Amino acid sequence: MGIEIERKFLPSGEAWRQLGEPVLLRQGYLCSDPMRTVRVRIEGDAGVLTIKSKGTGVSRGEWEYPIPLSEAQELLDNLCERPLVEKYRRRIAHAGFTWEVDEFLGENAGLVVAEIELPSEDAVFDKPDWIGAEVSGDPRYYNASLIRFPYSQWSTR
Repeated sequence: MGIEIERKFLPSGEAWRQLGEPVLLRQGYLCSDPMRTVRVRIEGDAGVLTIKSKGTGVSRGEWEYPIPLSEAQELLDNLCERPLVEKYRRRIAHAGFTWEVDEFLGENAGLVVAEIELPSEDAVFDKPDWIGAEVSGDPRYYNASLIRFPYSQWSTR
């Protein structure tokens, strides 16, 4: 079993926009149950099926499998829950780690989240100047939650 250890933050300011090349990601959920998620994603010309378990702290089980692009597109078009999650992702190297900054589109437009994957829950890492408040424990920021409760519907942001 693979383990994902990930922390989420809100960027502060706009400096992150000058870093990394934005890549469009389209993803949908075959299952968005809080106990388990099954996600289909297209990034560029690659399709991926990802299964994640319920997390404990900032860790959770994760399994990823490449799938043909045509099958990923068919799943997104015909089987995934709505709305799809679309976003531009920038991968930004900083102090030995890669930060992924997601700028959401559609019903989640206006939301920007920065994530870092770590080798252990207690790993020490340096935050770039453009990193603000941590939101790792807030389920509203989970991608699977954004299909049920999109950012455009949040009353307090």
